Amino acid sequence: MHRFSTAHVLFRVAIGCSSLLLFSSGFFAHLNSLAIVRNRKPFTDGEYAKTFMLDIIKRIKDMPLLVRTVHDRTIMMANQVEETQVKVINAALFFSLALDESTDASHLSQFSVIARYPAGDTLREESLAALPIKGSTRGEDLFKSFMEFAQGKNLPMDKLVSVCTDGFVALLREHENRPILSFHCILHQEALCAQMCDGQLAEVMSLVIRVIHFIVARALNDRQFKTLLDEVGNNYHGLLLHSNVRWLSRGKVLCRFAACLDEIRTFLAMKGIEHPELAETKWLLKFYHLVDMTEHLNQLNVKMQGTGNTVLSLQQAVFAFENKLELFIMDLETGRLLHFEKLRHFKDVCTASEPTQNFDLCQLAGFTSSLLQSFKTRFGEFREHTRLFKFITHPNESSLNTADLTYIPGVSVRDFEAEVADLKASDMWVNKFKSLNEDLERIARQKAELASKHMWAEMKKLQPEDQLIIKSWNVLPVTYHTLQRVRIAVLTMFGSMSACEQSFSNLNNIKSNLRSRLTDESLNACMKLNLTKAWSVKNKHLHENNKQHVNSVKLLTP
Repeated sequence: MHRFSTAHVLFRVAIGCSSLLLFSSGFFAHLNSLAIVRNRKPFTDGEYAKTFMLDIIKRIKDMPLLVRTVHDRTIMMANQVEETQVKVINAALFFSLALDESTDASHLSQFSVIARYPAGDTLREESLAALPIKGSTRGEDLFKSFMEFAQGKNLPMDKLVSVCTDGFVALLREHENRPILSFHCILHQEALCAQMCDGQLAEVMSLVIRVIHFIVARALNDRQFKTLLDEVGNNYHGLLLHSNVRWLSRGKVLCRFAACLDEIRTFLAMKGIEHPELAETKWLLKFYHLVDMTEHLNQLNVKMQGTGNTVLSLQQAVFAFENKLELFIMDLETGRLLHFEKLRHFKDVCTASEPTQNFDLCQLAGFTSSLLQSFKTRFGEFREHTRLFKFITHPNESSLNTADLTYIPGVSVRDFEAEVADLKASDMWVNKFKSLNEDLERIARQKAELASKHMWAEMKKLQPEDQLIIKSWNVLPVTYHTLQRVRIAVLTMFGSMSACEQSFSNLNNIKSNLRSRLTDESLNACMKLNLTKAWSVKNKHLHENNKQHVNSVKLLTP
């Protein structure tokens, strides 16, 4: 199956690019090496791919796809990508970084460096490097590794606006001797708030995990339980294991457990395992409250993931959820339970069987209130710079002060205030941003509708928010150049490290247990080609390098 997958990809590349056969065999080797790397396949796939391609196009017999050739072409292309990235970043007004660290299959720490910067009329979000950390991973170690990389590649650190990471920003500010905006990943902070929900309902989550492990971790129990689910016509075919490192795991595990609760009780009784809590009303009230609350938290998490989210949209999503938590508290205190579907259903079932039964929902309201307080005490950096974030959609309502503008290099407060005054007096440009906000509202409604139907693939087809904002700002004349600088700086800012998380997902696919001996240079090259979609093999300088390579081969050929 593995070989068929790569062969299919290379076959499509060969047929779809038949017009490229006029190029040298070396160029075609670049094209196929890129296909192998972007599909996260080993370098050795190039050797057997050549055997079937000879039957398709005779010219391919001259194409070198040995292990060393695929490796060398991959490194060559990655170097060209890096040169282009550094060149564009140096030409850009500003750039921002997202930095995070994880461990690969060989237990080596990898430091992911993701940059967001303007390129023409668009924003690019690309991997600059995956830096191996050989020793400890303290803040000073990561800082040293990053600065060696930045200085070695001549990154314009004077244009750095913000950094999203969990450490060493103070060292970076001290090194640059100027203010740099820093953000603790908003998704990580949301996950820490969600742990507060688990902490207060620890006995509930603990029992759920113990029961799941008893059923799933034993092969015989797992098979017997799945058979039971099939016999009773349950739509699910088993339970899910909980993982602390996966943001959505808790909610999915609890939702599946709730859907199979009757069968779980039956199965435990068959095995002679007693867990009386699973039938106690007090415990079940907490359980269904936790199920509904984690589902709300998962919806927030999904909303903040993906591409195209601005730091403003991330901040607004969190603030909106805080408003919802206040609504949830009132919902529990009044006993309406309009926003707790599973809890309401359980309460209705209990009331139907025992109408005089009383339910203590005040304790659940207290749990929700504690969760709200956890949200209120976090996200401080996002609350502090609300006016700066809001500028990209409401520049005519700007109330930025000098402190906000000190984070953006080269911005004159005098020019900024004068241009804002001109903008406010122009009905044409004010109406332009009113139209922008109407478009953003339309996109938000479409996202909400698709999310309610779990149509995630359709959501990805919607126009990203940052593209809408860029399109509106690009029509402003050059007389608003200071406002444009502020706009570009804010749009480059990372509010989360989801891009780093995605890079680690690619890293684990590339450097799997089967390829754990992959060198740091090869891993970095594969990561760069996988995560840089704006670059293609049709590159003038690469053709020149390839021509020189072919000529040198001819000179060496006897």
